[in-house]
Amino acid sequence: MTTPIPWGHRLAYAAPAFALAVVGIPLYVYIPKFYTDVVGADIALVGFVLLAIRLFDAVSDPLIGALSDRTRSRLGRRRPWIALGVPPLVLGLYFLFTPPALEPDAALLWFGTGMFVVFFAWTAITVPYESLGAEITSDYDERTSILALRDGALILGTILAAASPAVIQGVLGLEPGAEGERQKFRAVALSYAPLVILACLACILLVKERHGHRQATAFPSLQTLRARLQNRPFRILLASYTIAAIGSNLPATLIPYYVDYVIGDPNVEQYLLLYFLTGVLLLPFWVRLARRVGKKPAWLAAAALNSVTFAGVFFLGPGDSQAYAVLVVASGLGFGATLALPSAMQADVIDYEEVRTGERKEGEIIGLWAVSKKLAAAFGVFIAFPILGAVGYVPNAAQPEAVVLTLKVLYALVPSLFNLLGLWVAWHYPIDRAAHERILAAAAARRAGRPFEDPLEASSRP
Repeated sequence: MTTPIPWGHRLAYAAPAFALAVVGIPLYVYIPKFYTDVVGADIALVGFVLLAIRLFDAVSDPLIGALSDRTRSRLGRRRPWIALGVPPLVLGLYFLFTPPALEPDAALLWFGTGMFVVFFAWTAITVPYESLGAEITSDYDERTSILALRDGALILGTILAAASPAVIQGVLGLEPGAEGERQKFRAVALSYAPLVILACLACILLVKERHGHRQATAFPSLQTLRARLQNRPFRILLASYTIAAIGSNLPATLIPYYVDYVIGDPNVEQYLLLYFLTGVLLLPFWVRLARRVGKKPAWLAAAALNSVTFAGVFFLGPGDSQAYAVLVVASGLGFGATLALPSAMQADVIDYEEVRTGERKEGEIIGLWAVSKKLAAAFGVFIAFPILGAVGYVPNAAQPEAVVLTLKVLYALVPSLFNLLGLWVAWHYPIDRAAHERILAAAAARRAGRPFEDPLEASSRP
């Protein structure tokens, strides 16, 4: 049995997820369109820049995760990284959200530099931060509730991030057009800076790191990262999540274009609010369901519901705002579960890695997980933007029929296909509640120097 985590510490741990949501919706949804349609960057080249940044993340994410595993300080392994990452993140966000008047090539350079700074600082914070969440408790159900609280805070922060541009525009009385867009994003950057600083400070001061386990010591290398992929449950979870993330990130990138040019409604914020609000309201239901039937069955049910309902948006067209809103709500019913339950399953996988190696390697595994999320998002942008440019996309104009059809396929059908493929891979994930209990017992035996048996290999024998 583990001592329950106090609610004050749970809330302090969840606080940075709420604040860091500014790095999500604005960067993935609003900023690319802001730079292509207002600042003047080429849409195809924006996609290539995002892919290049994500390829750099493929190195930096697991490296920072592995380095945080090996950090020794009075603050522990994770919290020093959070403290060091906040200043460049805040400055980078302001730099990115407030570009001057630029020629197209300079606009692309400004965009690429700003995104690089933001995502590198974001990695320095979020990989150790998520690693900290995986080690707060080893209880099968309590870690689900703690990580669901974190991801619920992420969704609430995303709702605020999604609504803030429209709210700021209304409060400041900004006129539509390029200058109004610039003033709006400058105000977004200024309003989020203190929130990020205060939330991360609360986590650093109040959340205590767990001790008593053997920490990783050898310097990370490609060989050590390959060794993590020998962890079969992690390999299955990573593959399924990456495949599904490709599907889920395409709509996140294309929703402003779809809503504007297919539905004919420029107010994308209201649909984002519907989706995220539905997700956070249903999250407690999925946590309770996971407690009753297990994490994997609950996750598969939520992801299937999300995928099947979302495919219906392919059949919509101009003026179908109400039908689109209904489908957005239906697909959002399982959204919270698709965030929180894989995170809790990932923490179980880390316990199994301790059985395999005798060391706690949250950072390495979370780093690889972060790479998969970012590359999935970049791949969606990489394939979507050049394709739209090739079929004739014209900023701020009525789109050719080929562009509208392409938007519908990329926004609805391709994501549903990827999500269903990810579900098929996840079906083979082997850790349930009983298996996790055997994993914890084997890890405790290994730490105590007693004989132990790999619980997953033993359970697979005839």
